Amino acid sequence: MEKIVLFDSVCNLCNSSVQFIIKHDKKGQFLFGSLQGNYGQETLRKFNLPTNEFNSFMLLEDGKLYTKSTGALRMLKHLGGAWSLLYAFIIVPKFIRDGVYNWVAKNRYKWFGKKEACWVPTPELKARFLD
Repeated sequence: MEKIVLFDSVCNLCNSSVQFIIKHDKKGQFLFGSLQGNYGQETLRKFNLPTNEFNSFMLLEDGKLYTKSTGALRMLKHLGGAWSLLYAFIIVPKFIRDGVYNWVAKNRYKWFGKKEACWVPTPELKARFLD
């Protein structure tokens, strides 16, 4: 079961989220791709999404793309342990979950900053990144 996390590679919050996932992904089940990279751009085109907007966490799971709060909650569910309990928030209506998500996404650069260049994984983690 393939699970690929697509993220904004210049966003400090997004990069911290990827590092969080790596730290807690004991099974090594997630791969990662930058929305700005080749794989991310191909995926955005495949799902008819804008290729110049990077304001969503995305989880590609078995050919289905989950975005925003749904993608984040599904990822937490797969991490297992106590993190999977947060999946219970899936019962909150999507327009409310995504409303909160969009508010954070809109302010993420202001609150958490932005990198001038993409985060580069260590050689040990390189195999888990698609490009």
